[in-house]
This record gives sequence, C-alpha cells and structure tokens, in this order.
Amino acid sequence: MRKVLVCGAAFAATCVSAVAVPGGAQAHAPAPTPSATVPSVTPTGDPGTTGPSGGPETGAPGSESPSTSSTTLPENGQGVPDGEPDGTVKAQAVMVTPELPKFRTYAYGKAAEQKVDAYWRATGPRAAPRPVVLLLHGGYWLQGDKGGGWKYFARRLTEEGFVVMSANYRLAPRAHWPAQRDDSMAALSFIKKYARVWNADPSRVAVIGSSAGGQLATQLGTLGTGTRQVRGVVALSPPNNPYLAYQDGAKPGATPSQRKLRQAVIGLMNCEPGVQAGTETGEAGAGADCWPRLDDASAVTHVSPGDAPMLFMHATGDFVPVAQSTGLAGALRAAGVQTTVKTVEGRLHAAQLLTDENTYPTIVSWLKNRLKPGSAE
Repeated sequence: MRKVLVCGAAFAATCVSAVAVPGGAQAHAPAPTPSATVPSVTPTGDPGTTGPSGGPETGAPGSESPSTSSTTLPENGQGVPDGEPDGTVKAQAVMVTPELPKFRTYAYGKAAEQKVDAYWRATGPRAAPRPVVLLLHGGYWLQGDKGGGWKYFARRLTEEGFVVMSANYRLAPRAHWPAQRDDSMAALSFIKKYARVWNADPSRVAVIGSSAGGQLATQLGTLGTGTRQVRGVVALSPPNNPYLAYQDGAKPGATPSQRKLRQAVIGLMNCEPGVQAGTETGEAGAGADCWPRLDDASAVTHVSPGDAPMLFMHATGDFVPVAQSTGLAGALRAAGVQTTVKTVEGRLHAAQLLTDENTYPTIVSWLKNRLKPGSAE
C-alpha cells in the first residue's frame, strides 16, 4: 500500500520538490518524512562476523525475506474536501511516496565500517536481472553514513528499476588514503559476487557519489580500465583533486567549509604537502611523502581510454567549485571518454543539488541510458 499525502495549493511546489530531495550527506535541505520506517534487518551471517553489540549483524547474503513495514494515511481531521461551500474547488497537489523495497544490511569486510545496505524489489523467477546503482556518501572523508537521508533517494531509485546499494567506508583520520578507495572497491566486488541474491546484473553497475563520495566514485571509474569496475559515474560536488581543495582552503576569502575541507585533506593523507615531519605543523608525516599520495588521490592521474563515462554536477555557488570537475572532464574527453559537466544556480552542495527540479530527472535519465541492456561496456 502506498501512502498518499494531499497538500493545499500553497504547498504544492514544496510537495513536488520534496519527492526528489534526500536530506543527508552534507545536505541541509529538508527531507520528506518517510511513509514508514524500515526495520534494520540483521540476518545471520558468517559465524565470525559480529556487529557492534557483539551479536551477529551481517554477512554473506543467504536466504532473503521481505522487510516488513506499515503505512497509514495522514490524519487530516475532516478529510480532504472536494470544494468549498461556494462551489470553488481548491487546487490540490498529491505526493505519492514510493512503496518500500526489500532492505538488508551486509558486511563486505571485517571492519565495523565495512557495511553496505541493499534496497531491491521482489521479482518473479523469470524476471530479467536489474541494473545496480552503488551510492557513496560524503562528509569530508571524516564523517557521514550510508543511511540517513539517502534512504529515501535509494527507495526512489528502486522505483526506477534499479537495485540500489549504499556503502560505508573507513573514515579519516583513523584510516588514511587509500583505505577509502580500497573499501569502495571491496564493496563493489561484494555486490558483483552476490548479485543474484538481489536479482541484480553484475555487468551493469553505476556509482553515484556525493562530495567526498564523488571523489571515490571517480576513482572507481578511472582506476585501471574504469569500465571493468563500473559502467558509469555520477558525481555531485566531487573534490576530484584533493590538492586543489587544500589550496582553496588557504585562500584569504576561503569559507569555513573550504577551510574544513583543507584540514580534511591533511587528515586523509596523514601529511601536509611541503611540511616536513617533526615540525610543529608537520607531525602527521613527511611532506615529500605527501605528493605521491595526493597524486594517487586525484582521479586525473588515472585517466586512460576505456574509463567509465561520467556526469559531474555542481552549483554556481558550490564551495567545491566546478573547476574540480572541468579539469578531470577535459582529461577524460581527451582519452575518448564521454563526459558531461552540469551546473545549477545557487549555493548548493552535494545532496542539496537535488533541490533543483532538474537534477533528479537528469541523473535517472543518464543512468538508464548507460545501464540499458546492450549498451557499450
């Protein structure tokens, strides 16, 4: 059963835009209230895998069961009137929340953070496998979570015909580069290995990354021959060149977010470029050792023919400027890789871009084009 919310004319625009907006990652835009909560399913997994409480939490996919949920219609007092006594009919806007998909959390590694959430639709025994979208959250590589406000976005994508996987990864400064990329690759390998559990097609996988997750997504799309990992990359406000972010955070007019991103780069790399270890500001590591790490963390150094097509999206007032993507886009095009860079108006960042009415349709259309059966690998 689907939950139907009816809004007055004054709130029509709000209802329509709310459908497309996941609150979460770095987003500050309000998220819609889900029609029902999805209980955390904790299947019995590998005997050696335990959750934070010490009990079994997640493991290799086994027998699956549908998640349970309940939905209720909104309590609106006298109900929804057909019109006023004088015969005037009020305009109404209807928001239909997606029917809840099946949901389960799995461990793709031994670390507590190495978890992935799966969202998928039950299908018949002869149903064709569905394409997969892997979500990588943002948070300066320091924070963030696979769940949060991205749950609603994941549910919407299952309505579009995708199997959706949302992964956590080890965070800085406890884990240094390239641990975050290693985890993203491990999550991707896990998804492909067990794809049939969710009736997913392991040959048709795309990744969507938000902010820091966008940088990780572009790494999956360029490392080695990128299309061997994924068929496409969508990156929202990605700091594709961490050294550029480090530099922007030191400029006189840098915003608090840019200064925080600069410090996050230091924590991610466990070093500061140009600063020697043992000095007051260089305890993290030797400056000379920073350059190879920074180069490795910049996707442009991995670009080659056969990399995954990419869609980059920024806002005109984004604290991660579009220059972070135009340089990488130029290198990809020079290698013969299809690349698109789009900007929207406003001071938006990462998931906040979904408040623009064109963002969600653009992403879905692009994904369907890249992941349709028979499309080029």
